[in-house]
Amino acid sequence: MTDTRETTLKRIWLHSYPKGMPSEIALDDLGSIGAFFERSVAQFPDRSAFISGATGRTLSYLELDRLSSRFAGHLQSLGLKPGTRIGLMMPNVLQYPICQIGALRAGCVVVNINPMYTPRELEHQLRDAGAEAVVILENFAHILSKVISRTPVKHVLVTGAADLMPLHMQWIAKALMKAKGLIPPYQLPGHEKLKAVLNNANGPRLKPVDVKPGDLAFLQYTGGTTGVSKGAMLTHLNVLANSRQAHTWTEPFFDLSQAQIAITALPMYHIFAMSVAINILGLGGTNVLVADPRNTKAFVKVLAKYRFAMLPAVNTLFNNLLNEPSFAKVDFSALRVSIGGGTAVQRSVAERWQQLTKSPLCEGYGLTECSPNVSVNPLDRPEYSGTIGLPLPSTEVSLRNEEGAEVALGERGELCVRGPQVMQGYWMRPEETAAVMTHDGFLRTGDVATMDEQGFLRIVDRIKDLVLVSGFNVYPNEIEEVVAMHPGVNEVAAIGRPDVASGEAIHLCIVRKDPALSKDDVIRHCKLSLTGYKVPRHVHFMDELPKSPVGKILRRQLREQFAESASADVKA
Repeated sequence: MTDTRETTLKRIWLHSYPKGMPSEIALDDLGSIGAFFERSVAQFPDRSAFISGATGRTLSYLELDRLSSRFAGHLQSLGLKPGTRIGLMMPNVLQYPICQIGALRAGCVVVNINPMYTPRELEHQLRDAGAEAVVILENFAHILSKVISRTPVKHVLVTGAADLMPLHMQWIAKALMKAKGLIPPYQLPGHEKLKAVLNNANGPRLKPVDVKPGDLAFLQYTGGTTGVSKGAMLTHLNVLANSRQAHTWTEPFFDLSQAQIAITALPMYHIFAMSVAINILGLGGTNVLVADPRNTKAFVKVLAKYRFAMLPAVNTLFNNLLNEPSFAKVDFSALRVSIGGGTAVQRSVAERWQQLTKSPLCEGYGLTECSPNVSVNPLDRPEYSGTIGLPLPSTEVSLRNEEGAEVALGERGELCVRGPQVMQGYWMRPEETAAVMTHDGFLRTGDVATMDEQGFLRIVDRIKDLVLVSGFNVYPNEIEEVVAMHPGVNEVAAIGRPDVASGEAIHLCIVRKDPALSKDDVIRHCKLSLTGYKVPRHVHFMDELPKSPVGKILRRQLREQFAESASADVKA
């Protein structure tokens, strides 16, 4: 990596690194994710790799090795060559890691797919990726049936929620699917049963594949919150470099002589959960899979079963747990750190979390295009800082203005990132790749940030979420942070809407905790902490806020809803 210490804020963040933390990681010994996993199997064969939180069914490292190898060998028998794209469309079931690791061991490229996609969204992703095979949970197969004829998919493997469960557990898995309101299993014509493949001990053997670090591992599609969903090209080196960065940052704080347990409640098709799972495998740890964390009572029951050391989540999920009375009875004695990402962690949530669990809620920052981790707070700082921490080892950041020039320390600028974890570009979209990459190799994140004298970064908002009120810049995150501290507020989103008097005006969308909370209460509260032009004039109380599958509040969707409502009023 080119040394640009004099041009990227002089890497002042290194002075704030925990004692003994290296500034760089080694890259020359990184191979493939398959080889990475096989080393863990050799070292920890009898440890639990994954556990189904709902049923307790466990996959040891050795069993995961055996089943993923069978799946990889079957892919090869179908004639799927290295580089072939394979879609995985499942919730957090044990089949997911089996198929993900198996596909990578066969040299294929994994395309993670949200199982709740509509036919239109699914068709777009399969066609855009050029996926030739799909593994899908049977309860979602009817969606695939509507579009498969218009996609490149040639091979479909269908699995059931109870496929890996012993007989006495199968009713639990089936009941869970029914409780979620999913349709009965749909028999897709011409499909194969994944269960038969995994149970076939005499099936095709995996033929070793020479997978190089620079080969593609994932086409990881962005959530589409800022435009058309597009695939970030992540290589084996991108993902493993980011894993090593995370290991380097966290290893001093965990007792690796024992298997550390991470609660994987975010969906594995999302980059955040996917990276955590891979990181934990590298440490010989255990991932407890939670299929539906939005069922807070059931989620707490899972948490009560395990002495978990790590809980990665988003602000919404932390908030939901804190508002569930039974959560206070969970044993937090093994919890070392909770990692907040995806969107800003609110101070009120972080402080309540630390008070209850007696462990820090450590905020970090990442994005799909960075595999995903860019920065994180030091794990030895117990207090909530409101920052996204320091750039990880071997990560360079630069804050730049609209002209591409670096801003002075403390000033707002677009956060730009360079490092071994940065994607190769967007799949089949050279123009969009060029639009986000600078001439000197930095990725433009689209997020506005500041850096303080210690090198800590703070996200102040997304560029497109900026609201211009009478010529003044207003950042929704700041407004939301203040409003969330009101005891009568459960959730809040701030958006900008056209306004005759001021060009744009702030609109607050609130889910109440206290049914008696009024607009005047909210505005009075805002006036205590915000200067005049930042105080919202419009407050909308809602039953719920639109969210992405990982719980990120979608401001864009709120703006669209209001725009549609305004258009309907005009026509009326």
